[in-house]
Amino acid sequence: MRWRIILAYLVVITFAATILLIFNSKSYAEKNDVIKKHNVVYEDLSSYFTGFSGTFVMYDLEHKQYTIYNKSKSEKRLSPNSTFKVPHALFGLQTGVLEDENTMFQWDGTEYPFPQWNQDQTLTQAIQNSTIWYFQEVSSRLGENREQYFLHRIHYGNEDISGGLTHFWLQSSLKISPIEQVDFLKRFYTYQLPFFHRNIDIVKKILVLDQKDGAMLSGKTGTGWKDGVINGIPVNGNFIGYVEKDGNANIFATNIEADNLASSSKAKQITLQILKDKKIFE
Repeated sequence: MRWRIILAYLVVITFAATILLIFNSKSYAEKNDVIKKHNVVYEDLSSYFTGFSGTFVMYDLEHKQYTIYNKSKSEKRLSPNSTFKVPHALFGLQTGVLEDENTMFQWDGTEYPFPQWNQDQTLTQAIQNSTIWYFQEVSSRLGENREQYFLHRIHYGNEDISGGLTHFWLQSSLKISPIEQVDFLKRFYTYQLPFFHRNIDIVKKILVLDQKDGAMLSGKTGTGWKDGVINGIPVNGNFIGYVEKDGNANIFATNIEADNLASSSKAKQITLQILKDKKIFE
């Protein structure tokens, strides 16, 4: 009788685990079904990515069309690194941890390898300078519960903060794919996220990088360094954003990986060349 009970228990546990696995797999698939509901053009853009394992994903908002280079890589989840400053700023603004773009945090005197970090920072400066310590302070003030709550609310990647409150997005546990990055930005751009319009508008204003010939480029870079060493060996480069032109928006995410030189500045350079050649931002 005892063995029958144990066997029955194991069967129940195995069944429950199987159902959970199916549910989780379905949940991930559902997040990516957005691709299936739109036109998708797969392009060979390998000439732009020489020396890197990379992908480019772009969504044309008006025509509801995706352009994707390297499908498998576009679905691979990687650490967002400093591109996470976009949702992180929204978390801070929504909770009052950040009042507006001028909210200033004091530098604690720690010397960083980037001179622009070694001073007091406003939210605007922290995003433009990609100042990690500023957003580590934001995270400390938010706390684990609120970080987890918002990640779940916006379905951001794997929603995993187990890497530590002040490091989970820095080449650590939190991971998101380029396709998911574009989906997040699409919802951000069209105000389909659970944040006040005022707060989204503040972040949109800070993200503007350049304007020319009636087009406006907005975006955020993010570099992942090997072993988490700041300004060390760049192995994971990201550039996400969108171009607004003629009443339309093209939303993009570029990722590159390599044993070295895979920086966000290189990902940005590749993206700008693709956008130029497509006559989206010349």
